Amino acid sequence: MRKQFGAKPKKSDIEKYAESKYWNGKIFENLEITKMNISIQTLPKLLYKQFCKKESREPQNALPIVPFNKELFLEPHPSMRSIWYGHSAVLMRLAGKTILIDPMFGSNAAPIAPFAVQRFSQNTLDLIEEFPEIDLVLLSHDHYDHLDYDSIQKLRSKTKQFYAALGVKRHLVSWGIPENTITEFDWWDENSFDEIQITFTPTRHFSGRGLTDRAKSLWGGWALKTEKENIWFSGDSGYGRHFKEIGTRLGPFDFAFMECGQYNENWHQIHMYPEESIQASIDANVKNMMPVHWAGFALAQHTWTEPAERFVQEAVSKNLNYCLPKIGELFDSNHSIIDTWWRNHNTQ
Repeated sequence: MRKQFGAKPKKSDIEKYAESKYWNGKIFENLEITKMNISIQTLPKLLYKQFCKKESREPQNALPIVPFNKELFLEPHPSMRSIWYGHSAVLMRLAGKTILIDPMFGSNAAPIAPFAVQRFSQNTLDLIEEFPEIDLVLLSHDHYDHLDYDSIQKLRSKTKQFYAALGVKRHLVSWGIPENTITEFDWWDENSFDEIQITFTPTRHFSGRGLTDRAKSLWGGWALKTEKENIWFSGDSGYGRHFKEIGTRLGPFDFAFMECGQYNENWHQIHMYPEESIQASIDANVKNMMPVHWAGFALAQHTWTEPAERFVQEAVSKNLNYCLPKIGELFDSNHSIIDTWWRNHNTQ
């Protein structure tokens, strides 16, 4: 078996998953009925569009990355500071800790597929070598565009702790990560990481890295609360009632990384349209937000700039604070960066 697949659940894993109320005896389930509108009849056409029809779905040239400045990143600062590296990869400095969320820095989001899904930026794996020691890696779920074998290998020697969705541990262990450095989370599980209270929040999505492990691990988002700030990473999700519950139980949030991109009418219930991303942030009582899950890979049929354009238009119409930093740009939770940098990069 190729290393990228990770590991299948063992009997002991299944026994642990069965302790979760979101496990139905065979798989994990969403909080509300969730389906994808894909059939054997529609699949060939969909795959053709995905791998062969790339006009406007990718930038004409590789997207540049602002060079990493370690000294600036590690400087003491009163609020959360982060750097976004395209798609959902976020390097964060919070309460004196360095945190890396969904560190997919690999060049291909479909390593087991017959055709590669290439990253919009180049040499991103090399960035990991420039980063300081990582106190904590947060993993929202096990899809290839969020959990990457090559990235984990580079992170092995410089990461102290891993917090992961329930079921993801088996992949990490099979890749050489020590078991005692991994903590798994069910929905609403909480843990204190020094001065940061971390909660795993529910999403409306699914999981799996092969044909036999679909929904055999959980999926979700991360809330990080300190005495001064409340930060939220929404995770991949379709729109649903869970957003209001997250806001009620854990909000308000000073800043949120909102999933926005790779949506399609055929899988609308597992990925939000940009307007729904804005509504989800309203539901969860978010004060400032930015779209993630875009500008990394072409995993849907929309143009690569459409998520940002629609997100901005909806945020402006609702008079909301938002932030759209460049890839690699350092920003903090109070910033409202509105430079439309993506318009400077022509599409194919």
